[in-house]
Amino acid sequence: MANLKAIRRRIKSVQATQKITRAMRLVAAAKVRRAQMRVLAARPFTSRVVKLLREVVRDISPIDLQELPLLQRRPIKKVGLIVLSSDRGLCGSYNTNIFREVAERIQALNRDGKDVGLIIVGLKGVAFFKPVKVEKLKTYTLLPAIPTIEEAKLIADQAAEMYVSGVVDAVELIGTDFISMLRAEVTNTKFLPVELPPPEAHHALQPQKLFEPSIQEVLERELLPKYIENVIFQALLEASASELAARMNAMTNASNNARDLINTLTLIYNKARQASITQELLEIVGGAEALKG
Repeated sequence: MANLKAIRRRIKSVQATQKITRAMRLVAAAKVRRAQMRVLAARPFTSRVVKLLREVVRDISPIDLQELPLLQRRPIKKVGLIVLSSDRGLCGSYNTNIFREVAERIQALNRDGKDVGLIIVGLKGVAFFKPVKVEKLKTYTLLPAIPTIEEAKLIADQAAEMYVSGVVDAVELIGTDFISMLRAEVTNTKFLPVELPPPEAHHALQPQKLFEPSIQEVLERELLPKYIENVIFQALLEASASELAARMNAMTNASNNARDLINTLTLIYNKARQASITQELLEIVGGAEALKG
């Protein structure tokens, strides 16, 4: 009987866990739909910013471009890695895949004789890299659940300041691209210096653009800051959608595993109960036969 009680307690415990995982799956499913809509809505704007940057760069001589701090290239001695992780767990292998990519990139840079500094976003990243002997340049934790342009600007400005001041000679962004509800790809984006897209073929007829006070000042004060802010903002949106999709899938798998475990435990319980009943019947019959004898 003690064994039966233990099995009943185990079944109730798994059922309680299943209720939690089901609730978390429903919450994540509701949030990931909105996150997906935000990602899809932001992508056209990002594409337009890239296209505008390409068109402006086409009209500026390479010498003038080198005068812009965010475009200046110098020998790379130290690389800053922006790591986009999550503040919460229970999202499957989402963070693990990112950390694996970061670890491989750190090893590759160290083999090339370059130093590495980390700009970490998310509590999970801070906890994971705490014992790692790599310089932590900046950490951002407990950011809003829904990414905003303000936090993107904060991260972009900090990274740009480190690059311009010479703290790092290049900045890379490691996060995820949201592909679908079942798939997200870890990406490594060259963030700073700004990777200029290859110029498009110059057509005979092009609309004339006028910039005030000058095209260089517009590029330096407006377009380049907006470009790097939007790159971070898009990456945060992609990361948010990827994290929620990973959590939804993880909770779905957990609920299914709990269901299978409940079925297995129920079968074991029924077999044990049947064996107990059979044993009691045998004892009763044996006792009756002994009284007859």
